Formats: sequence, structure tokens, C-alpha cells
Amino acid sequence: MPSISALYSIQEVSQHSSNDDCWIIIDGKVYDLTSYLDEHPGGDDVIVAATGRDATDDFEDAGHSKDARELMEKFYIGLLDTSSLDSLKLETNQVDGYATRVQTLTKQYWKAPVAVIGISVVLGWAYLRKK
Repeated sequence: MPSISALYSIQEVSQHSSNDDCWIIIDGKVYDLTSYLDEHPGGDDVIVAATGRDATDDFEDAGHSKDARELMEKFYIGLLDTSSLDSLKLETNQVDGYATRVQTLTKQYWKAPVAVIGISVVLGWAYLRKK
């Protein structure tokens, strides 16, 4: 387990971006959320889509409670090292990676809404046909 006083570059954090190894940056702090994925009330997809990058905006936009913020401290592993110019360049590339992950999730979960709409149309048509 990494030291709590450790400094991590954005490059190091970006290497931990899977369901089996999930690090995230929020407000300049690095968190290892691997063990929390199954417990996250919003589902693991939300966290996995934001791994390996700065997810401060995503976290703030979700409107997390004070309790959620306190729980995060349990997963804190260190600080983001912002002294490297490479960190800004890699962070920009991570946004593209985030967009790719969102597109993948969108492609993966399109069937359920389409099925619901299809069933609704068929049932509506059958109902109107009986009248």
C-alpha cells in the first residue's frame, strides 16, 4: 500500500484506471477507490469512467454529501504532484480518454432504453387497434 504522505504524478495516477486498480484525483488529493467500487451508491461505472484523472468537477457536480466527503478520507493515499509541466499535457490527454470511456458506456447500455421504447410503441399500437 502506498504511503499516505506520497506525491503522485498525473502519469502515475493514470496507470491506475481499471476496475481492478482504480485511482482518482479530487481537489489535488489522490484516492484509491478500488475497494469501494461495489459499494458506491451511484454504481461503479461512474467512478470507473473518471479513473486515472482529475475528477474534481465530476465529484462536485454530483453534489456529494458531507458524509461522502468524510468517507473519502478512508481512501486517501497521497497528493497530486503538480510541479511537473508534463502533468498538464497528460491531463489534457486524459479528457480524451474520459470521452472514449463515456462513449463506450453509452454504446454498452443502449439496448434497454430502445427495448422500453419499442415495447411501449407496440403496446400503444395494440391498445389503439382494439378501440
